[in-house]
This record gives sequence, C-alpha cells and structure tokens, in this order.
Amino acid sequence: MPAAFEKKEYAERLKRVRGAMADKQFDVLVIGDPSNINWLCGYDAWSFYTPQIMVVGHELEPTWIGRDMDAGAASFTTHLTPEQVVPFPEEYVQQTHVHPAQFMAQWMVSKGLDGKRIAFESDTYYFTPAAVEHLHSQLSNSTWVDSELLVNWQRLIKSEAEIDMLKQAAHIAGLTMQAAYDGVRPGVRQCDLMADVVAAQIRGTPDFGGDMTALYPLVLAGEAASTAHPFWTDEKFAHDQTVAFELGGCRKRYNAGLARTVHLGKPNDTLNTTAQAVNEGMEAVLDAMKTGALCCDVHAAWQAVLDQYNLEKKSRIGYSIGVGYAPDWGEHTISFRADDSTPLPENAVVHIILGMWMEGWGMEVSETIHVREHDAVCLTQFPREVHVIDG
Repeated sequence: MPAAFEKKEYAERLKRVRGAMADKQFDVLVIGDPSNINWLCGYDAWSFYTPQIMVVGHELEPTWIGRDMDAGAASFTTHLTPEQVVPFPEEYVQQTHVHPAQFMAQWMVSKGLDGKRIAFESDTYYFTPAAVEHLHSQLSNSTWVDSELLVNWQRLIKSEAEIDMLKQAAHIAGLTMQAAYDGVRPGVRQCDLMADVVAAQIRGTPDFGGDMTALYPLVLAGEAASTAHPFWTDEKFAHDQTVAFELGGCRKRYNAGLARTVHLGKPNDTLNTTAQAVNEGMEAVLDAMKTGALCCDVHAAWQAVLDQYNLEKKSRIGYSIGVGYAPDWGEHTISFRADDSTPLPENAVVHIILGMWMEGWGMEVSETIHVREHDAVCLTQFPREVHVIDG
C-alpha cells in the first residue's frame, strides 16, 4: 500500500504550510488532527486512539511521533524517512503515572525547540487538554499560540491529483446509493440494508476499492427523519415512509458526500412540494457558485428559493470536504450560511447538503461539488428526484 500521492505532491503541501507559518511568525507547528497529518505526509492508520502528533519547523522536516506499534504504517503509507518517524515506547500507553506527550516534549526539547514560538491545534478531537498541558509544561520557555486551523485552510484548495481522488470517491458514493435503492423495501430491517450499503462503500469498483467514510453512514426513516444524524436501528422500513440516506464514498481517506431520498408508497403533496423546492434550491446554489463567489451569497441563492415556498432551514447548507477520519469529513473551514463572507477559491470542493427535517418526517439531497473558475460541477452523479418505490 504505497503513499496515496507522489512525493512532489506532499512537498508542495509542506511548502504551503511553511509559507503560512512564516506569515503568522510561527517557528514550529504541532499538528494533532490525523486528517491534517494524512494530508501533509500521507500517514494512514487507525492510530489516533492514543496521542500522536506531527511536528513541523522551517528547518526541521515533518516528524511523526506516535505509538511504537503504529510507527510501521509510515513505511508503506508515506515518503517519510526513518529519522522522521519517532515512536514512543509501550510503557507510555494509557498509564496513570506517565503520558505520551511527556515523551513528545522531551523529543522536542532535544531538537532545540524550547524557547520557540510554537503553534498548536487547539480545536481538534484528538489532541487532548492533558497532552497540551504536558507539552506546555515541559517546553515552558516557548511561546505557545493557537494555530487557528492553519493546515485546514491550506487543504481548502485541491490539487489536480486530489480532484481525481475525489472523483473516485464520488463514483463509489453513487454505487453505494444504488445499493440502498436496490435494497430498501417495506419489511426490510434498517441494519440489514445498511450492511449491504457499507459493503458497497468498501468494495468500490473492480479498478479501485473504497474506505469507510469519515461520517457514519446515516439512514433517516420515519420519525427519525425529523432530525439530522440518527443511527440506523433494527427497525423495519414501513409502507408510506419517507427515507433519507446520507451515505457517500471514500477513497484513500478522501470523502465525497451524497444524500438522497426514497418514498415507500405514493408521495403526498407536501413531500412533492418540498422536493421541488429543494431541487430548485440546489440548482440555484450551483448557478451561484464559481471562483470568488461569497459563501453567504451562495446561501442567499438557496434562501431565495425557500422564501418562495415559505420553507425554513436553520442550519448551514454546506462546507468544504476532503481527506478525513471519523467522526467528521468536513474540513472545519468555510460554511455556507448567511454570515460567512469567505470567497470561494478555485478548486475548492464542497458538500452542499439540503436537509429538510420536518415534524415527524424529513428528506435530504446533497452533492459534492468542484468549484471552478467560472462555474461549479457536481462530482457526485446520481438522479436527484425522490425515488418512489410503490408496491
């Protein structure tokens, strides 16, 4: 299993990160988000159950520090040299009297990093307060500052190689949604259908396989469809039920989201009208998207359609997407909402999800979209209309 991209791709990413570090006057960057570590060097393993970091300096080459048991993954998922992989011993793993961050701090001190201006990722699921405290206490001569999602923002603009990877993920997403369509029927248990869905996500195509998406595959059926992120159950699908699937595909940890809606029976007028509004809204969003368009203006195009139908959606309608690990496939940068004035850069990839969670039912439509200079195109290709299974 070689690195997902060529060495020069990662070299360009490192150049961008170091440039952003220089702009903010950061001497050292401590990365704790496994998605950012993967993006920067390709490291890929289920290793984030214990502390792991990547340390980047202007002269210091990116160095992964993590559990000894997981260090071997670097040899076949990255282009890192042995000197750039620093494992901490087993006696540091989940102990009460010692912490892996103490080992990390000692290594950083040995490299002459104490006394530097060190930025760290303060808002990530995996970099715990305990780890941060150990680093701060042992490099007490340093100035510690928030990196403010520095790497995440560098990830926003995708390379041609990343776009190709996301196209493959989008293809898997379509196959996965088709598996859901083929299997959903009244009387089928949700868990049985989702077993087939997950199998399709992982099987991929004869040419390339898939990974588990960073976002748990979701099925919104019946009353559960009135909320955004319910888990599947062993309940059976029922006649006259509206079912929304938020599934997606993943290739080399690059995620493409895809949501669609099925109705088991004859759709009523409310569903038909809501679906019409959502599909018109998606077209308005796509028409508003291009390089330089403001996220708030894209949202306004959607809101204008909702206003015509006297409908309301309180949450944002999308975000940037790319490489990711559970529990989230979003990049935590731009959001499509009324107050986000971020301009869209060329070659951003975003997930627009138009979920309408109503009283006792709901529906969803989403697309993974490539922002180009003069327009935007869907990477996901799947019919948008509500799929009706009557019988």
